[in-house]
Amino acid sequence: MAELTTIARPYAKAAFDFAIENNAVDSWAEMLNFAALVSENESMKPLLTGGLASGKLAALFISVCGEQVNTQGQNLIKVMAENGRLEVLAAVSELFTGYRNEWAKEVEASVVSAIELSSEQQQQVSVSLEKRLARKVKLNCSTDTTLIAGMIIRAGDLVIDGSVSGQLARLSDKLQS
Repeated sequence: MAELTTIARPYAKAAFDFAIENNAVDSWAEMLNFAALVSENESMKPLLTGGLASGKLAALFISVCGEQVNTQGQNLIKVMAENGRLEVLAAVSELFTGYRNEWAKEVEASVVSAIELSSEQQQQVSVSLEKRLARKVKLNCSTDTTLIAGMIIRAGDLVIDGSVSGQLARLSDKLQS
């Protein structure tokens, strides 16, 4: 994973810088996300690592993407194909999203709770996280009954484990030490 990130970083940074210059960050995020989905398609994966000439591979990839990728995006795909790097498009998209979120002072937070949170509870969690992180928060909520009660929140490097199962695990660790 670290190697893919290392390879993808210059492409993501260049795309992000270009998007900032051209006031097109959101459209580039959508375009890269779509291209990443295409690159991860099971029928496309073998072509990316196969022996197709870079020009043919780029043309094929661009034709599959169709109008979802603009001229500048097509140029990125051509450069990545020439360098044999189309297989890292998903990592490029992920890094680009990270740059975008940092630039927009946004963060995606994953909230896993024992029961489904009401919209009011989601709003409370969102407001609390926004205060703590000084960023706009986008919540991705899911449920996991093994938590017993409470929730686990992940936002970037921050992890808040307020679940009963987490508390029991910490108590067990203390008792065993």
